[in-house]
Amino acid sequence: MNEKILVLGSNGQIGTELVTALRKAYGNDNVVACDIRRPDYETKNAGPFEFVNVLDKEILKDIFQKYKPSQVYLLAALLSATGEQNPKLAWDLNMNGLLNVLDLALIYKTAKVYWPSSIAVFGPNSPKGHTPQYCTMDPNTVYGISKLAGERWCEYYHQKYNLDVRSIRYPGLISWKAAPGGGTTDYAIHIFHEALKKGSYASFLSATTELPMMYMDDAIRGTIELMDAPAENISIRSSYNFGGVHFTPEVLAAEIRKHIPEFKLTYAENDPRQEIADSWP
Repeated sequence: MNEKILVLGSNGQIGTELVTALRKAYGNDNVVACDIRRPDYETKNAGPFEFVNVLDKEILKDIFQKYKPSQVYLLAALLSATGEQNPKLAWDLNMNGLLNVLDLALIYKTAKVYWPSSIAVFGPNSPKGHTPQYCTMDPNTVYGISKLAGERWCEYYHQKYNLDVRSIRYPGLISWKAAPGGGTTDYAIHIFHEALKKGSYASFLSATTELPMMYMDDAIRGTIELMDAPAENISIRSSYNFGGVHFTPEVLAAEIRKHIPEFKLTYAENDPRQEIADSWP
């Protein structure tokens, strides 16, 4: 069967690179980039693009009807830090966007759905070291709450309707092709741009805040490998833990100084993202 793939939220940090990888694997015409914003020239001209708001179920239905997708990747979301500035919008987008896609995937018999979760599902009482797949989860952000609820919906649709939904709990993702979307781990991207532009960076996280991170290429590879796996090999239908490396802003700064010896790192105080980071494993 020829694959026809929708990527919803294609202009974001993950979507930008996922679309490229999927088009390389399945052909440009078989991967439809979809977003509420106009894409860059390369994405728009390399293959089909549709303007889509995942909260508009009628427009979304038209897209499903037009393409009859065999796979759907739902990436549209409001992330942890941005979500705290507008919690009701974050809940609406993160939750109802998912439910719209799950419902339409059933109607149009979509073979596989991918929806990313996050380390934000963990909270202050979650184990901090080698966090297990199953443990206490008490997220303290609307983003984390919506991701935890979304995991339960994904498993529910699989158990109730046998929908093949797959998911990964991403750590912080480091990339350069697209700007980050307002997450708590974004400092690990900003720091490189500021080092090159200004030779300095004011971190919104403290020197000793250690968070899990992953290079985007590895995240994309893991995502596609998960989606390519036979259904019988998928044992978790909520979301898989996905381990990476751990480091602090100070450790990252030390690596940057190997290339830019004069680089200076300072620390902002009382940033609300610090409290979010302190709650994560």
